[in-house]
Amino acid sequence: MAPVLTVRGISKSFVGNLVLRDASLELRPGQVLGLVGENGAGKSTLMKILAGVHQADEGTVEIGGETVSFSHPVQAQQAGLSTVFQEFNLLPERSIAENIWLGREPRRRGFVDTGAMVRDTDELLTGLGITGLRATRRVRSLSVAEQQVVEIAKAVSFDARIIQMDEPTAALADHEVELLYTIIRRLTARGVAIIYVSHRLKEVFDLCDTITVLKDGVQVATTPAAELDEAGLVRLMVGRSMSAFFPDPLEGTTPGDVRLELRGAGNGYVDGVDLAVRGGEIVGLAGLQGSGRTELLEAVFGVTPLTRGELAIDGAVVAVRTPKQAIRRGLALVTEDRKTTGLALHQSILDNSLAVVRAVFPSRTGEARAGVPASLSTLAVSARSLSQEAQFLSGGNQQKVVLARWLAARPGVVLMDEPTRGIDVGAKHAIYEVMRSLAAEGVAVLMVSSELPEVIGMADRIVVMRDGRVAGELPAGSSEEDVLTMATGASTGTQVAS
Repeated sequence: MAPVLTVRGISKSFVGNLVLRDASLELRPGQVLGLVGENGAGKSTLMKILAGVHQADEGTVEIGGETVSFSHPVQAQQAGLSTVFQEFNLLPERSIAENIWLGREPRRRGFVDTGAMVRDTDELLTGLGITGLRATRRVRSLSVAEQQVVEIAKAVSFDARIIQMDEPTAALADHEVELLYTIIRRLTARGVAIIYVSHRLKEVFDLCDTITVLKDGVQVATTPAAELDEAGLVRLMVGRSMSAFFPDPLEGTTPGDVRLELRGAGNGYVDGVDLAVRGGEIVGLAGLQGSGRTELLEAVFGVTPLTRGELAIDGAVVAVRTPKQAIRRGLALVTEDRKTTGLALHQSILDNSLAVVRAVFPSRTGEARAGVPASLSTLAVSARSLSQEAQFLSGGNQQKVVLARWLAARPGVVLMDEPTRGIDVGAKHAIYEVMRSLAAEGVAVLMVSSELPEVIGMADRIVVMRDGRVAGELPAGSSEEDVLTMATGASTGTQVAS
């Protein structure tokens, strides 16, 4: 059977950074190809190139034996390649039928033929084995699983020969996953080919005929699923050597009393979390995208407050309902997106450095202002002057200013979400040194990172999350394979601390 999709030598760079190199794959009608890899491996980039969101720098794509090049997702859909992204793209106030046929509504005598649209939608849903959804229901009334069905039905409505699915079960409960399995099996029985991206290895082995592994933008393997097991797949996904630039703990750094403790903590995003971080300790919070790492930090910091369980700071049980309350309790949160939530880009370095103190501890503003130059010097911030706007700094210097604004508030617990994302090696090392200095001063540091070498290189302990819960704990020096095995739920027989 001839391939329906052939990809040869696809490469892509962003601002000089090569994120995908020489990727190739082949997909036949009715085949499910699993596309797997760690965060940042290049999966999303490849999917977006195929979907017409990005254009490749090199390489070719063929659909049905014809070379194609897409500059817009609509062109990919018209060629028979549809993508179901992890983030839904539905209009909540419109019906299922209106969402599926948006912009392509059947018409009669110049008017939208609502009856035909409803009938066509019902036929689509019936063909997918869905009998409990009415085409006229508004999307806002649907469950997450039902919205996922609508997205798939919309993809099928383009007469898709190829459907890409990006983490389709990330927001689904276990009992809802079987519905997706049923839909995929119906599609493949009709000859639709599927590219399936998931961090859940069980699903990859349940559904996929072939597995392609990407690592650091490079395709490391394409193998029949039957020739792999979970342990072998995990080994293919990891294997990077440990970087040499992680500083050791400063002399005299010893864990002290527990400064941050969670007992059975949960809200709408995380559940049953037990966790303790001592002063002088850096705890790494590992897990795959969607595992609940960021959500846990935001819960502790009062962005999305805990609704059950207990949060204790320095031994005292406290209720943190807002970020301002968190700051008053001695918490700091270095957010994942410094440009959106970390900095006021059009304000000066000085104003950014003083923002937290001015908002929460105004009486300490003078003292904090006097300490800003020394703080920025310690952080090795490179800037013309304190009046320079943050938007004109490099990414690494922006991240250092984010740290400076929190250090000015003298926190006892620092929550760090991807603290070195998108910055160069020198800036990373400077931030690692700040983290070691904080620990030496008795601060408790809880760090989220998608970079496993970073977690292993910096953490005194590693707490691994999966599906909004703590999956287990690993000691310092654990391997990438151990972390990823626990993060994915793979069964390898590896003994880990819990």
